[in-house]
Amino acid sequence: MSLLITNIGELVTNAPREAVSVASPGPFEALTDAALVLDGGLVGWAGQAARAPAADEVVDAAGRAVLPGFVDSHAHLVFAGERGAEFAARMAGRPYSAGGIASTVTATRAASDEALRANLARLAREMLSQGTTTFECKSGYGLTVADEARSLALAAEVTPELTYLGAHVVPAEFASDTAGYVDLVCGDMLTACAPLARWVDVFCERGAFGADEARAVLTAGAAAGLQARVHANQLGPGPGVQVAVAAEAASADHCTFLSDADVDALASSGGTVATLLPGVEFSTRQPYPDAPRLLAAGVTVAIATDCNPGSCFTSSMPLCVALAVREMRMTTAEAVWAATAGGARALRRTDVGHLGVGARADLVLLDAPSHAYLAYRPGVPLIAGVWRGGERVT
Repeated sequence: MSLLITNIGELVTNAPREAVSVASPGPFEALTDAALVLDGGLVGWAGQAARAPAADEVVDAAGRAVLPGFVDSHAHLVFAGERGAEFAARMAGRPYSAGGIASTVTATRAASDEALRANLARLAREMLSQGTTTFECKSGYGLTVADEARSLALAAEVTPELTYLGAHVVPAEFASDTAGYVDLVCGDMLTACAPLARWVDVFCERGAFGADEARAVLTAGAAAGLQARVHANQLGPGPGVQVAVAAEAASADHCTFLSDADVDALASSGGTVATLLPGVEFSTRQPYPDAPRLLAAGVTVAIATDCNPGSCFTSSMPLCVALAVREMRMTTAEAVWAATAGGARALRRTDVGHLGVGARADLVLLDAPSHAYLAYRPGVPLIAGVWRGGERVT
């Protein structure tokens, strides 16, 4: 059955106004006094309400805004335990480091499948209720062959965008043998995990993995059919962005500390997206990435939550949009595009992140007249409805 959503005050399509039938993310674009037809799980028509075709059912948006569903391209949702005390210590002045991951690894290894599945499902529901209709999920809190494989198997129950992150940190049992752990990540662990994943990721930072180790992991992942992603330049200047671009990674994530050469590399890459994670800076009191610098250079920018129990325990893309506008000095249009079409590009998806004809019918109805309210009214629950695959789910 077809559905017409009419009387839309602002319809964000992310498709050029003259080409709303093009099924790929374009620049930010919005129509006023608009309507949208959903048919067969896809967008069937978009345009001015006065010219809308008939449909089997009608929803009156009552002047409210409609956006593409948010695309969260960076999240760590398979874990056990919590790190509230660590957060409180950071807020009291202790600096953030990657070392806290070890406590989550211990808890995750000890947890049952049922406990991990329940926590994962809870977080997935949180995301959906806040307008996220597509999300990526990483392993990385097991760090044994069996625990990494089961993390991906559980994540496959809630999303197809699965990332193998065996190279998150070096676990305690390999503390004196980093090379041995890298061999495991590139060997037996990869063999167990590659059939379950689409992506391979590596935390290329001080306290985690260096450039040569990161390149080895990404090269092995590529040989196993996995596409690259990289945690890059979060804790300080480093080689992560350059490693990501050289590997033709879909995204370099964090990008907090960038040199001019890093920005140039991203701008001239064949499609490596700079995925910014403002919730991390909010939760760690680190400097925010310089988004205007990246945008001015022509870099494609995405926004994601990095939902995880340590450095950023939020599942809210609306919060991340508000932080991007307020703290990273993005315009409201730039931030919303980055949270929708930008995330789609970071996942190399053309079917989501926009509402051109032929796109998946994934969309959000705001209890507000425009996209700007996501930053204008931060912290207010503005999600009035969510459709995924043409079906209303909230």
